[in-house]
Amino acid sequence: MWTLSPTAVSRILFILALSPAVSAQEWQSYGGDAGGTRSSPLKQINRQNVGKLRRAWTYHMGELDRENNETGRHHVVPFESTPIVIDGALYFSTPSNRVIALDAETGKEIWRFDPQAGRAGPRHFFQHRGVAYWHGKSRDDGRILYGTFDGRLIALDAKTGKPCRAFGKDGTVDLRAGIADAYPAAEYSVTSPPAIYHDLVITGAAVPEYPSKGPSGQVRAFDVRSGKLAWTFHTIPRPGEVGHDSWEGDAWKERTGANVWSIMSVDLERGLVFLPIGSASYDFYGADRRGLDLFSNSLVALDAASGKLVWYYQMVHHDIWDYDMPAQPVLITVRRDSRDIPAIAQLTKMGFVFILDRLTGKPLFPVEERPVPNSDVPGEAAWPTQPSPVKPPPLVRQSFSEGDLSTVTPESNRYCAQLFHSLESHGMYTPYGRKLTLVVPGTLGGANWSGASFDRASGYLFVNANEVGAVGAMEPQAADAPVRYRRASKEGEYARFWDEQQWPCQKPPWGTLNAVDVNKGEIAWKVPIGVVDGLKTTTGTPNLGGSIVTDGGVVFIGATTDSRFRAFDARTGEQLWVGDLEASAYATPMTYLGKKTGKQFVVIAAGGGGYFTGKVSDVLAAFAPPD
Repeated sequence: MWTLSPTAVSRILFILALSPAVSAQEWQSYGGDAGGTRSSPLKQINRQNVGKLRRAWTYHMGELDRENNETGRHHVVPFESTPIVIDGALYFSTPSNRVIALDAETGKEIWRFDPQAGRAGPRHFFQHRGVAYWHGKSRDDGRILYGTFDGRLIALDAKTGKPCRAFGKDGTVDLRAGIADAYPAAEYSVTSPPAIYHDLVITGAAVPEYPSKGPSGQVRAFDVRSGKLAWTFHTIPRPGEVGHDSWEGDAWKERTGANVWSIMSVDLERGLVFLPIGSASYDFYGADRRGLDLFSNSLVALDAASGKLVWYYQMVHHDIWDYDMPAQPVLITVRRDSRDIPAIAQLTKMGFVFILDRLTGKPLFPVEERPVPNSDVPGEAAWPTQPSPVKPPPLVRQSFSEGDLSTVTPESNRYCAQLFHSLESHGMYTPYGRKLTLVVPGTLGGANWSGASFDRASGYLFVNANEVGAVGAMEPQAADAPVRYRRASKEGEYARFWDEQQWPCQKPPWGTLNAVDVNKGEIAWKVPIGVVDGLKTTTGTPNLGGSIVTDGGVVFIGATTDSRFRAFDARTGEQLWVGDLEASAYATPMTYLGKKTGKQFVVIAAGGGGYFTGKVSDVLAAFAPPD
């Protein structure tokens, strides 16, 4: 029997950090890996000891006062960043687009980069979910790549935080050039980390949801060293391209939307990049874009080296509900007839989980085209059917009746009943009409950008979902307005079906964590996630921010509106641990092994803000087992 000294252990860990096995200890991409599985082989923290987790360190990023001053929505910008860890350093972005590097074991700052340094006027804040990492033949050539709210793609030296001067112009590529030239005041923002494929950095952007004309949503790849444009994919096909005939007349011209604002995934082995494409603008009115509107609301597979189309699958035809593809596609494996099928799972706001063959885009479970209601908006031509997977079953309710009204308090029941009886509703895919309309689930319902984590051993896909409807009516606009009708209500354009305390009008649960067995197409377990302090029942809460899963059999997730961080048993859904946070964690956590100590850490951004009321913080919190 022999033992190693702490010094020897540190040396071995350093050697491992130089080998491919290091990926098991680090968190190298937003989704843990290029395929977005958010799965870690670490098991130092497991079902048996997760209840002993303690705060290891806390970092304050220094952006408490972060009122949104870009869109006029007047809300506190959430802190949505998921850090990455490479070679002992942790990198994350802030709502003002700063990038900060910390010592991953102590939380001590190494460097910070501020793209707004020297800029005149007030500081700008916008949601931002993280950064990407690339390195050449050695890690001494490592780069941090990310986009900004004002449409810049920036490359930083991972060791120093200094701009890589050979990239674009002094470390920056102007993404607006050639895309938004005719719309200098329009939004063109990068809110999610780009994808990396070999020596390419691939990025989309957030573009206007209103009006219908504006910057293109096309996806582009740039050389990671020089910043030179490598390829462009037109998310709205041009004449002669596949899908162009899905647009009536000239409706495709200058059309904004149909963009990738969320996170792309890459199959490095097969050379594919997967694009979750959003809605065509304007999101709620399609009379000026009749047809299927490809490639909006589609999962698109491209050859990552060339940008050539491989396959596409549209999940909402002619979207007039803002049912864009909000989540990173997850590369999964489906076990069927004693063989493994490379597959991909796409989550949706409708609560559907589409499971497709990764190589062909063909559904691995039956999908039916089911009739949906017509629109009563003049000129609108809602598509008569929508695709509905037979398996897995939907994760949330897709219709609503009076018997579904919440009874958590008499006051909430009265408010919700009065609201419900004032609304039109005709089940799933009810178009927003001339009268105030209830749509269930709404734009915040189902599975949002929170995404999913995947455990290959069990075949379980872990998805947190919202039970939140939406309310709105299509109101006629002035003759000179950009569109003829626009969604509105007394609570604004994006009104929710909830009471004055932001408690959903449906009976609980309002938020759930689901384990989807991708081999069987069934829900293995479903549990409420989150509590409303003051209510006696476990209601679950609305949630934003996803989960991760480890080989220790633990699913970690923040996301809820109750300022807590939780761990669940991956097999059963039993809650194993809950920790208090300074504010709610509307972000996805991550985990890694300390390079020096060999200790497993779990880190989460806890900032509050966003769509929900509650406490606001500037905290990045790390948890670890006790010494």
